[in-house]
Amino acid sequence: MRSVRDLKIGESGIIASLLDPEMSLKLLEMGCIPGEKVKLNSRAPLGDPITIIVNDYTLSLRLDEAATILLKG
Repeated sequence: MRSVRDLKIGESGIIASLLDPEMSLKLLEMGCIPGEKVKLNSRAPLGDPITIIVNDYTLSLRLDEAATILLKG
C-alpha cells in the first residue's frame, strides 16, 4: 500500500489510514484525517523533510512520519 512518502511532487492522494498508533494523534491534530486529500508540495534538497498540503494547510513532516500515512488505491 502506498504512503505519503511515495508521492511525487505535485501528486495527490486520499488518506486511507494512519499506521502508527503513537504518531496518529499528532497527525490527526494536524488535519491528517482519513478521507482527506493530501498533496506533496516539496522536498528538502536531501529529500527529508517534505511539505504536504492537507485541508489548505502546509505541514512539514519527516519521511518516517510520512510513511505512516497510508493512501487509498
